[in-house]
Amino acid sequence: MTPDFLATVVLLLILLDPLGNIPLLISLLRPLAPARRQHVVLRENAIAAALLIVFVFIGDWLLAALRLSPSALEISGGLILFLIAMGMVFPRRGHDDDDLERDGEPLIVPIAVPMIAGPAALAMVLLTSHQQGTHMVSLVGAILVAIALNTIILLAGERLARLFGKPGLAAMERLMGLILTTMAVQMLISGIKSAFLLPIG
Repeated sequence: MTPDFLATVVLLLILLDPLGNIPLLISLLRPLAPARRQHVVLRENAIAAALLIVFVFIGDWLLAALRLSPSALEISGGLILFLIAMGMVFPRRGHDDDDLERDGEPLIVPIAVPMIAGPAALAMVLLTSHQQGTHMVSLVGAILVAIALNTIILLAGERLARLFGKPGLAAMERLMGLILTTMAVQMLISGIKSAFLLPIG
């Protein structure tokens, strides 16, 4: 495994935010039998993985169709990641997971999209696929590894919720938010340097 591969896996896993999604997932799947919950988690992660992989291969076409430069995508991606990181570090108050409980079995929305394959993850895959030196096979492998880890964490969601409690899960999510903040700032710096032809370093 190369450092770039590991960095991509880590960034994707932070964006997928499995620990932060555990309370919402428990609320959404509460009406279902335990065996059915596992089936839904596996299915929704598979759908999210397929969508992310599709974005790997349509990245160049989408950029050309929208007439977007790689620098613009990198800067906007950095801004999106920074805002998401701020939301992880400073979560909104008064948010009640019970308000999100629904009847029936969710399909694609809201678990696969946008809970797992959200705008930030899709933008990150699109940006990474367009970067020079990025191999499609390596990026697809990173997506599969990140989705596999995300699936394992979500399958163990109820046990983790009991083990760490809401305060513990919130603390870990804020730690990931701090890491994501640093990555977002680095992405902004890189995009600005590229846009204004500044020396990289």
